Amino acid sequence: IIWTRNDEIGLLVDEYNKMVKKLEISAQALAQSEREGAWREMARQVAHEIKNPLTPMKLSIQYLQNAIQKGAPNVKELSANMAITLIEQIDQLSKIAGDFSQFANIGNASMERFDIGEVLASVINLYRSQPGIQIGWEKTEQACFIFSDKVQMNRLFTNLFQNAIEAETDQHATIVLNIQQQVIDGQVLLSISDRSGGIPENMQQDIFTPNFTTKTSGTGLGLAICKGIVEKANGTIWHESLDGIGATFFIKLPLAD
Repeated sequence: IIWTRNDEIGLLVDEYNKMVKKLEISAQALAQSEREGAWREMARQVAHEIKNPLTPMKLSIQYLQNAIQKGAPNVKELSANMAITLIEQIDQLSKIAGDFSQFANIGNASMERFDIGEVLASVINLYRSQPGIQIGWEKTEQACFIFSDKVQMNRLFTNLFQNAIEAETDQHATIVLNIQQQVIDGQVLLSISDRSGGIPENMQQDIFTPNFTTKTSGTGLGLAICKGIVEKANGTIWHESLDGIGATFFIKLPLAD
């Protein structure tokens, strides 16, 4: 506040301005602390996830070294088995790097106008070609153009489909996904439903939290990435779950002009 007179009100204005400056400094310090805390947590998570695949890789190599030193007759067979283990763990490391890369690059979106139905159809056709997966799709007759990053939208549906598939614990069961697409009040509403038993009630509130996962492996970034992609497109994402039956994820996105 600007006050040029040197009177009682001027004293109050000076004290007020001092407090505003102190609050600004405190806010900047808090923001810096939060950023540093977020990076420390991310670094901790990256280190933890990388360590998991490295341990069996190290043990496998040490076991092979020991076998070679002792002149084991089955070294060739051990080498072949170790190669399989190493390839599996390298694939896991690649997935970890990909997840963190996607999470870090959500803000670097290349926005464009496109039909969301075309992206969804591409992902559906990819998964329909896999055995044991049945997908139903109720779509609108008209095209649904949105303004977003096309590559990120592809990742969004891929992550949601993959989560639904991995949620099925019965390896012999047919995985059933139902997709609905409709237009309501200038927005496209998409729902992706599965029959994989649902999400436990005590986990539902944390489902979009980074690093949270119900699986025994993985970074726990899949749904956090989905949330970031949808919000970058000015949309919303939420879920409903029936314990013992299945879960449905809803995505609402504004249609492009």
